[in-house]
Amino acid sequence: MNFWDQRFAEPGFKYGTEANAFLREAALRLPAASVVLVPGDGEGRNGVWLAGQGHAVTSVDNSSVGLQKAQTLAAEKGVTLTTTFVDLADWSPAPASVDAVVLIYVHLPGSIRLRAHRALAQGLKPGGWLILEAFHPQQLHHSSGGPRDVDMLYTPEQLAAEFADLLQPVLAWQGETTLSEGPGHQGLAHVTRWLGQRI
Repeated sequence: MNFWDQRFAEPGFKYGTEANAFLREAALRLPAASVVLVPGDGEGRNGVWLAGQGHAVTSVDNSSVGLQKAQTLAAEKGVTLTTTFVDLADWSPAPASVDAVVLIYVHLPGSIRLRAHRALAQGLKPGGWLILEAFHPQQLHHSSGGPRDVDMLYTPEQLAAEFADLLQPVLAWQGETTLSEGPGHQGLAHVTRWLGQRI
């Protein structure tokens, strides 16, 4: 059983059942009935919410336990969610196949992040949106969640470089916010928010 299977096997939902606040705001940009890919969706809170907005959503994760809970949540909410078990280290979506990619607290190590990020961006159709919120390196000063390894924390400048020539930056912000996302994300946090549109 991998790290995330163990974490998601605990009772309840580690990061709650409500969608991330920045996603709710950014998703207003999506056309109706968009095809949306949600990598690292864990127990499904963001994918289920997007499906409830009328989008066709595929949540992918490398935790089968998390994906089972995502399907349970989708059934409770009365929505259809496609789930796929993948490892982002060696998986890519079909090129130009989706209208949006949603990366909410998907912290990848530097050894695989560039390849994975560019593969996901290439999965976007022209004009498609990438919506990302992650912890900033300054999060190491807070105890509200996230990896304790600076290699897995993102700055807006890093993201702009990784998505260069693929995405046009529309929003690049870092700063403090207060999280209330289940027991896993609670309290003052320093985050990076990044929004890009496929060139």
